[in-house]
Amino acid sequence: MRVYFIDTVHPFLWDALVADGHECVDVTGISKESIMGQLVGVHGIVIRSRFFIDREFLDHAVDLQFIARSGAGMENIDVSYAESKGIHCMNSPEGNRDAVAEHALGMLLAVFNNLIRADREVRNGFWNREPNRGIELCGKTVGIIGYGNMGSAFAKRLSGLDCEVIAYDPYRAVFSDSLAQKVSLQELQQRADVVSLHIPLTQETEYMVDSAFLENFSKAIWLINTSRGKCLRMTGLVAALKSGKVLGACLDVLEYEDLSFEKFDIRQAAFLSGEDWRYLVQSDRVIFSPHIAGWTVESHRKLSEVLYEKISSVTHK
Repeated sequence: MRVYFIDTVHPFLWDALVADGHECVDVTGISKESIMGQLVGVHGIVIRSRFFIDREFLDHAVDLQFIARSGAGMENIDVSYAESKGIHCMNSPEGNRDAVAEHALGMLLAVFNNLIRADREVRNGFWNREPNRGIELCGKTVGIIGYGNMGSAFAKRLSGLDCEVIAYDPYRAVFSDSLAQKVSLQELQQRADVVSLHIPLTQETEYMVDSAFLENFSKAIWLINTSRGKCLRMTGLVAALKSGKVLGACLDVLEYEDLSFEKFDIRQAAFLSGEDWRYLVQSDRVIFSPHIAGWTVESHRKLSEVLYEKISSVTHK
């Protein structure tokens, strides 16, 4: 087979495919339009999030057998249209679920214990103990929205911390483990102290978490988003922070990100949200990271290992 690598991934995947006798072609420096003009004879595509694989692109890919997405989300691929043409679409959430789970836990503990602010103060010569008194995760109820690879991995990390874990996922009749209690969304909103989003970006989940959604919680909550930026409307988050409905937020993703996740223009974010953006960046109750929850040394390789196994299961039939 001929396989086009549209994005860079860990070299394990390239090397393993070549060892199996396939031809790998680096097209990472070529535009989408140029790639579309040379898709005849291409049997596989490896991509992260560089651009959207739409119907026009797929109509040019007359010999395509598979699309392998390095990562979890599939929102940059028209999966239903690809599958209607007999193209296998695969992703690799198994490769970075541990990284996402650890990152979510790290962010939560950081905001609970004021670690970012305390570190900054000590570096500037201030030794403020009482203002930085933290709170404990022990005894809290953590609500997980989305109980797939990421959500269940987060539940596993929480299992030794003496907190109650509940989860809402309308697409799973039962959970594959006993680490979380399956509940309805309404029950989660009644019981949760902490809410962590582990959902894909779809038409259903785009801006799912907004002002109305947050107001439905019976308690004030801490919110974690390591899924996709556009699952959470920032204006709603700011309103909830100001009202006290959200006590703190851990944001690895933002609705202002570029499609590729590689770009973020702070000036554009400030332009789009104005006072809301300034409120977020000035708040000690909000911590950010640049979409790196699944971005570890170990996950870099594991993503490629998972994709190789999935590609092999298709090509060896």
